Formats: sequence, C-alpha cells, structure tokens
Amino acid sequence: MKKFVGICSIALCIASYAGCKKPAVLEFEPNMVYAKALEIDSGYPMQQALDETQIALTKYFGTPDEPKMPEFLMEDDDYASLVSLEDLAKAAGSPTQVGRGLYQQHCATCHGVVGNGRGETAALITPYPRDYRMGKFKFKSTRRGAKPLRSDLEDSIKYGIAGTSMKVIPELTEDDISALASYVIYLSMRGEFERMMLYEGNDIDFEEADDDGNTEHLYDPSSPAEKFAEQEEFAQDLITDIADSWLEAEDLVVDIPEPDDIPVPETVAEVLATAQEPGDSPLKESIAKGKELFASELSACAKCHGKEGYGDGVTQDYDDWTKDWTVGIGIDPNDYDAQVPLIARGALPPRKIIPRDFREGLYRGGSSPEALYLRIAAGIDGTPMPAAALQPEQIWHIVNYIRSLAVPQEDPETGAEADIAPTEQPAQAAAASLKAQDSRDAT
Repeated sequence: MKKFVGICSIALCIASYAGCKKPAVLEFEPNMVYAKALEIDSGYPMQQALDETQIALTKYFGTPDEPKMPEFLMEDDDYASLVSLEDLAKAAGSPTQVGRGLYQQHCATCHGVVGNGRGETAALITPYPRDYRMGKFKFKSTRRGAKPLRSDLEDSIKYGIAGTSMKVIPELTEDDISALASYVIYLSMRGEFERMMLYEGNDIDFEEADDDGNTEHLYDPSSPAEKFAEQEEFAQDLITDIADSWLEAEDLVVDIPEPDDIPVPETVAEVLATAQEPGDSPLKESIAKGKELFASELSACAKCHGKEGYGDGVTQDYDDWTKDWTVGIGIDPNDYDAQVPLIARGALPPRKIIPRDFREGLYRGGSSPEALYLRIAAGIDGTPMPAAALQPEQIWHIVNYIRSLAVPQEDPETGAEADIAPTEQPAQAAAASLKAQDSRDAT
C-alpha cells in the first residue's frame, strides 16, 4: 500500500509539474540574415551592431508578449493613429491568454514571431510568406515604393490572397482584423528600424576611441550622457522617418479613373460570356486593343508574362526579398555554396519569381477590374513588375484582355465548369482612393 501511494505521489508530482510548467517566453529573433549580408559585403564584423540594435529595439518596441510603440511617437496624435495600443495588446501575446494572441494563433506559423516570413511552415509554402521587415508590401492601393494603407492590409487579411496559402479566416471579426493590421504595421516598423540601425552600425568602427578614451557606439545606454543623447536622437529620427512614410501613404494613393466609354464588366465570368458571343461588340474591341498593347514594347507586359499571357516570358528573376541578400551583395542566387552562411542564419533558399499565367484566372491582388488596374498602374512592390507608363484607357483595355484569357476549370466533383475567381475581392482601398481624391480636390 505504501509503495502504491508513493508511486501515485510521484505521478502526481510529475503531472503537477507538467501542468504548471510555464510556457516558453517568446523572443524576437534578431535579423541575422541582413547582418550577415552586411558583414559579407563590407568585411566588418556585425555582432556589436546586432547587440546594440537589440537594446534599442527592446526599449522602443518591447517584446512579443509586451509590445509597445515608442512613447515619443504616441505623444503625437497623427503618429498615434498608425497603431492602436489596444489593438497591439489584443494581437500580441499567447492565444492561451483571454482576449490576446491573435497573431500567434493565425499568422506566426507562416510569417514568424518577428514577421520575418520564416514561420514553422514557411519553407513548405510557395510563394514564401511575406517578410514585413523591409517595409514592402505587394498588394496595395498606393504608388510603387509607398507604404500600404491600413485598409490594404485589412483587405489582405479579410479576403486572403488567391493562389497562396493565405486563406480567408471566417472566425475573424472586424475588430480582430483591425488588431492584426495594427500588429503587422508594428512588426514592419520595428523590422525596418532594425535594418536601418544595422546598416548604420556597419559604418561604425567600434574599436576606435576618441581623445577621452571613449569608443564609438550605435546605441549603448552606458555611454557618457552626452553621447547617449546623440545615439537616442539618431534612433528616434530613424523611427520618425519610418512613421512618416506610413502617414504619407494616404497622399500617395493611385487614382482609379472611370473607364468612361470602355465597357469593363464587374466579373471575369461576364468578360468570358460576352467575349464568346457571336459578332462584334465594344468589349471585344477593347479586348483586341488590350491584346495589342499587351504585346507591345510600350507596356512590356509580354516580356515577363509571354506574348499570349501564359507566364512564359522572363522566368529567371527573383523578388526583392531574395535579391536583398543575394545579388544585392554580389551572390549569385544559383550559387548554393555562397549562400550557405546566410541560409544557416535563417535565409530561405532562393526561388524564382514566376510571372502570372492568366489562363489560371487567379489574381493574387484581387480579381475585380479596379484591383487589376492598380496592379498595372502602380506595379507590384518587391517584384520586377514596374508601374506602367500608360494612359488610363490603355490600362482598362489591358485589364479586359488579361481577364479574357482565363480558362474555366472543371469542378472535380460535379464535372461542371468551376467559377473563375469565385471570391471577387474588391479593389484594395479603391473606395479610399476615390475618397482621397475627393478630399484633395476639396482642399
């Protein structure tokens, strides 16, 4: 009996320990890939720059469980409007905490805790999940090179991105979506600040001492007070520049003009149905003009997408996230041996960026005519697709043409033709685009 009680006691102790064991504390992983790329490019060691950058990051942006925004930013109403602290608290932390953990529950598996696009499943996903830290986003309503609007991020979260692993999450409420958008902005600002600090740290000789024997630092609270005040001012200036770029996005929205006399059906199915009708029609005329423009040097669409829009043009290019640590520092994306030091620090093996095959009827930024207009007019950030130097009516003709290339696929269960682009995502911030234009006109 005593033996039995002893065994039970041990079992209870083990069970108690297992049940009460604290979960691992989440930490933001340093950007080792970018630091190593700078080190390879310059030949200067980056460890001290990495260490001091982490001190600044923790001070201004907190931790995964207790995120925060820089206090000096939140004192200004405009900057404070970028990220709601209430949203931040709701999105951050563990899903086991009541009212928290949205990002860990729905996003981190692919995008990673720090937003580096290297979550647990990232290597298995094509295309790779987005790395927010460069401050670049593909599908948005603003000009190439500009930050997205909050509504752009909310659209991507709400509707997913066709042809990728980012799917619609039905259980998300509007408040949840807003919280996640805030957290993505937070991670992007934090990550871009980290990159800027590392870039500056790459120019510092940390061993050089001044006349008083003080060595140079990027961000070191133990520095003499006057020196540290300069370091803080520099760091805060970088953060302010990043915040300004997010605020400026509202003024950099791409206007979507009305197509006027050009017929532009709302859905791909309508385009296909009209194109198959006998005889001439204004839409068929528009499609023919779009085809001619598509193949011309003026638009340069065929260079990558192929003359027939099959995605069989230039297929040997890479996106900016890959170029950042390969061709950007003189490494051939096909030279695996040269990539090993960076892959060992978290870089995902390069994958060629594949131009869209329009026969598939999948449009990652949305299938509405307005969404496609934006992709052509503004280009796609982070990719080789530039903003088109075309007149609005020319873009509308191309929109009609590329939608006419969609080939309906059979539903494997019913044998019937499946809907082309069944989820008609609205143009990201198209309404905001028109609203912003009205606002500018009024002032």
